[in-house]
Amino acid sequence: MLDTVVAGFALTLLSPLLALIALAIRLDSPGAPVFRQKRIGRNSQPFAMYKFRTMRDGTPQMAKELLLQQGGGVAITRVGVFLRRTSLDELPQFLNVVLGQMSVVGPRPALYNQYDLIASRRDAGVDYLFPGITGYAQVMGREDLPLVEKVAFDSYYVKHVSFWLDVKIFFLSFYAVIIARGAY
Repeated sequence: MLDTVVAGFALTLLSPLLALIALAIRLDSPGAPVFRQKRIGRNSQPFAMYKFRTMRDGTPQMAKELLLQQGGGVAITRVGVFLRRTSLDELPQFLNVVLGQMSVVGPRPALYNQYDLIASRRDAGVDYLFPGITGYAQVMGREDLPLVEKVAFDSYYVKHVSFWLDVKIFFLSFYAVIIARGAY
C-alpha cells in the first residue's frame, strides 16, 4: 500500500518533469518517448516494464553485453546518455508500481533473456519479491557488479528485508545517482 501511495505521489509531483523528458526525447530522435520492455518479475513472471527510450527506435531489447556480443552497436541517443547517467529513464516505472507489478525498493527486474541472472535469482529465492525501481545491488554498484555479486546483494536483501532497510536503500539511491557509478 505504501508503495502505491509513494508512486502515485511521485507521478503527480514529477509530471512536469516527465512531460519535459518526453518532449526532449521526441525532439532528439524519432519514436515514442516511453517504451515497454519485457522483464521478469515476482515468481519469475514476465511483465511489461515502462522506461523512457534512451536508444534509437528499433534497437533490439537485450542486455547491453548481449547486444555487443552479437556485433550490434549500442545506439544510445544524445538525450539517452543524460537520462541513463541520471537514471531519469527509470521514472516511468512508478506506473508499474501503481499497477502492482513492481515495488519502489526491491531487486531490479532482469530482462527476459538474462537467463543466467534469472536462474541464479530463482535459486537464491530472490524472485519471491516484487522487483524494484531501486535495490540493494543498485546502490552497491549497479552494472559494475559481476552477476555473482548482484545475486549476493539481492539475496542479502531478501534475508534482511525491512522498512528501515528500504528507507536506507531509497536514500542511498540518490547518492548512487549523483556519483553515477555503474550507470551506462
